[in-house]
Amino acid sequence: MKKYLLSFALILCSLTAFAQTAYEKIMTEKIAKLEACKTPEEFQTLANDFQRISEKEKDKWQPLYYTAFSFIQKGRVQMREGKMQELDITADQAMKYLTSAESIADNAEIHLLKKMAYSLRMMVNPAQRYMTDGAKASTELTAAEKLDPDNPRIALIKAEDMYFTPEQYGGSKTKGLEMFKLALEKFNAYKPKTALDPNWGKSEAEYFISQPVK
Repeated sequence: MKKYLLSFALILCSLTAFAQTAYEKIMTEKIAKLEACKTPEEFQTLANDFQRISEKEKDKWQPLYYTAFSFIQKGRVQMREGKMQELDITADQAMKYLTSAESIADNAEIHLLKKMAYSLRMMVNPAQRYMTDGAKASTELTAAEKLDPDNPRIALIKAEDMYFTPEQYGGSKTKGLEMFKLALEKFNAYKPKTALDPNWGKSEAEYFISQPVK
C-alpha cells in the first residue's frame, strides 16, 4: 500500500510540475511578444491572450497585470495616433484587470500601471482632468515608489513625464534625459523576483538617451 501511495504522490507532483512548466512556457512566449507589437490591434490580441490565461490561473497576479499592460500599450499607441477619444475605454479596460490583480498582490508594478492608466485618461483633456485623473496618477506613482524605490520602471515613467511636460509647466527635455540615464543605471542593477515578473522598459530608456536634445 505504501508503494502505491508513494507512486501516486510522485505522479501528482509530476503533473503539478508539468502544469507549472506549461504555464510558465506560455506566459514567457506571450511576454516576449510585447516587444514586437506595434498596433492597437496587436496589443488587443495579446490582451485577449493574457486574459484567457488569467481565467485559468486565478491565483496569479501576473496574467492580469500583463492583460492591463497590453491595454495600456494599446492606449499609448492610440495617443500617438491622435485617437484621444478612445483612451477612456482603453484605460478603463486596463484598470479593471489591475483592480483584480491588486486583490491578489499589492506591489509597485501594479501601482505603476494604475498611474499609467490614469495618465491615459488625463490626456483626453489635460486642462480639465489634471486635478482629477492627474492627481490620482500622482498618488499611484507615490505608492509605487514607496513600495519599491529602486524599481527602474518608476524612474523611467518619471523621466517620461519630465521629458514630455512643456517647460512652462516644469518639464525639461534636458532634465528628462538625465533622468533616463538614472533609470538605465537602475535597470542595470535591478533583478526581477521571478522570470515572469515585469522586466520591460530598458530599451525605452536607451532609446531616449540616444536622442539629441533639441
